[in-house]
Amino acid sequence: MEGILKRLAGHKEKQRASKALKEALQRVHRALALNPDLSPFGAIPLAGEGEGMGGAGVVTKKLGQKGENEVQLPEEGKEDEGVQPSHQQKKIRKKAPRIKRLTPNAVVRRMKFGETGVSVCIDDFGEDGPECFTEGTVIYINQEHPLYQREAKKSDTYILNVTRLITQEISLMKDTKSPRQAFSRQSKLLRDAFIQNPPS
Repeated sequence: MEGILKRLAGHKEKQRASKALKEALQRVHRALALNPDLSPFGAIPLAGEGEGMGGAGVVTKKLGQKGENEVQLPEEGKEDEGVQPSHQQKKIRKKAPRIKRLTPNAVVRRMKFGETGVSVCIDDFGEDGPECFTEGTVIYINQEHPLYQREAKKSDTYILNVTRLITQEISLMKDTKSPRQAFSRQSKLLRDAFIQNPPS
C-alpha cells in the first residue's frame, strides 16, 4: 500500500513539474523573441509567424525526422554530398547530447528556439548536487536541491524558479565576457518573461 501511494505521489509531482516546465519554456521563448540579441540560438520568430509559438513548442518528433522549422541532423558517419559545410553546419553536425535520466520520474521537455533548440531535464541529483547545470544544449535542473524543493511547494513561485534556472543557463550559453554581463542578460530575459500577460 505504501509503495502504491509513493508511486502516485511521484506521478502527480511529475505531472506538476512537466506543466511548470512547459510554461517556463514558453515564457523563455517569448523573452528570447523580444530580445534576439540575447539569444544564443539566433533569431527567434514571434508567435503567429510559422506554426505553433513561432516554431517554438515542445518537439515530439524524433531528431531524425524532417519537419518545418526543424533541423535535420545527419546520421553518424554520413556526410552531405556536394554541399560545402559552413561554420554553422559544422555546429549542427556535432552529435546531439544524450539526455541522462537518473530516475524514472525525470521530466524532459525539448523546445525549438529558432533553428536549434534546448532540452530541459528535471531530475534528482541529490541535496548536495548543483542547483542546475548544462551539457551542450541540455539543461539539467536538480529537483532535490533544497531551494527547488522549497519553491515547488508554492505554486506562485514554482514557475518563476524554473524560469530563473533556464534563463540562467541560456545566459551562460551566449558568449559571456563577464559574470556581470550574464546576470544582466538573465535579468532582462526574466523581466520580459513575466512582464506581459501569461501565455494562453
